[in-house]
Amino acid sequence: MRAVLKGLWAKRRAVAIYGLLLLGGWFLGGYLKDLTVPEMRPMNEPMIHRIVMTAFVAFVVLAAIPFVPGAEIGFALLLLFGGQVAPLVYLGMVGALVVSFLCARFFPAPLLARGLRRLGLTKAAAFIVELDSAPPHERADKLSLILPPALGRRLHRYRHLLLAIALNTPGNSLLGGGGGLAFMAGASRLYGFGTYLATIVCAVAPVPLVFFFA
Repeated sequence: MRAVLKGLWAKRRAVAIYGLLLLGGWFLGGYLKDLTVPEMRPMNEPMIHRIVMTAFVAFVVLAAIPFVPGAEIGFALLLLFGGQVAPLVYLGMVGALVVSFLCARFFPAPLLARGLRRLGLTKAAAFIVELDSAPPHERADKLSLILPPALGRRLHRYRHLLLAIALNTPGNSLLGGGGGLAFMAGASRLYGFGTYLATIVCAVAPVPLVFFFA
């Protein structure tokens, strides 16, 4: 226990920023959900259309940002308007995860590593640098920098399944939410875009499908 506390103290800056990101993300997501998706009341069709489109844009933007639970806006739209907006919510979530992934994919790895070092996360910084410089077929071996070799190989083999499970796990906002998971997937350079897209297309589908066929 003492070793754990000592490790947390050594990385106190990263822990503090992590806590602020969680609190700020939850507050911002909840506030904008209430702002863009008001309580149901009698409305004419143009007003409903305007509310849905405003909420949709906010949903896509927020869901792409790590630690901001933008998915709440998608759930609110599904609860308010039912299956008729399910395709819109589905496309919005897929689009948000693609945007977050591509932003991380094209974000300069040295800049990301520098930020991690400033937070005291030296192993994570070294991992990012090594992954960026390694050929695709050698990237699985680089997991040994932060994980035992056997565990690293297993996680790499099932990385797409693990990502799909993480995206559908309650409380994944502790890992950055959908936007954070997508950003980490892109930054890791362990996912090809085609296989990543296929993964999220399947992973995001269950909830909208339930509302669509309900």
